Amino acid sequence: MGKIAWIAAAAAAALGLVLMTPFLLMAVGPKDADWGRLSQISQAYGALSVILSAGALAGVAASLAYQARQTRIATEETTWTAHRELLLLSLANSEFLTCWEPPSVPVTLEEWRRMVYTNLVIQDWEKTYVFGLMTDAQLIRTFEVHFQGQIARDHWRNSREHYLRHADAGANRRTQQFAHAADRCYEAAVASGPPVSVGGYFVRPSVPDEPRPST
Repeated sequence: MGKIAWIAAAAAAALGLVLMTPFLLMAVGPKDADWGRLSQISQAYGALSVILSAGALAGVAASLAYQARQTRIATEETTWTAHRELLLLSLANSEFLTCWEPPSVPVTLEEWRRMVYTNLVIQDWEKTYVFGLMTDAQLIRTFEVHFQGQIARDHWRNSREHYLRHADAGANRRTQQFAHAADRCYEAAVASGPPVSVGGYFVRPSVPDEPRPST
C-alpha cells in the first residue's frame, strides 16, 4: 500500500474514533453526569469531525488519483513493450517490414531498417519525457545532437507528419510538446548545414604497411 493510501486509512480511522467518542462517553459515564455539558462537548467533536472528514476525503481522492495514474502508466508500458517487440521482430525478419506503412521517402531496405531502429530510439525518449524523467532542456539538447546524423534526419523527414498529427490528435500535453520540440530541432539542424553521413561516423582502421620483400 502506498504512502497516500496509508494516510487516507489513518484519517478514516481517526474520523471514526472521533465520531464514536460521544457514544463511548455515554456508555462509561456516571448516571448523574451533566449531559448538557456532554452535549456541548459532543458538538465540539462534531465540528472537529467535519475537518477530519474533509481531510479523510482528500486523502482518499489523492489515493485514487495516484492509483489511476499508476494503472495508466502500467497500461502504457505494456502497450509500448508489445509495439517494441513487433518492431524488433520486423528488424530481425526484413520481410515483415512490408507489413507496416511504406516509407514516404525513397530508401533502400538497409536504410529503412536503420530508420525503423531510429524510431525505437525516438519512442524511448518520448516515454522518458512524458513520464517526467527528462526536462525540456535535456530534450532539446538530445535532439540537437541527434539531428546531426543523416539517418536521424531521414527518419524525421519520413515520420514528422505522422508524429505531429498523432500527437496533436491526442490529449497528452507532453506528447505534443515532445513532437513539436523534435520538429523545431530538426528544422534548425537542416538550416545549420549538412549532416554527418553514415560513412562519416567512424574512422577507418589504418592498414599497416606491408613489409617490403628482401633483396
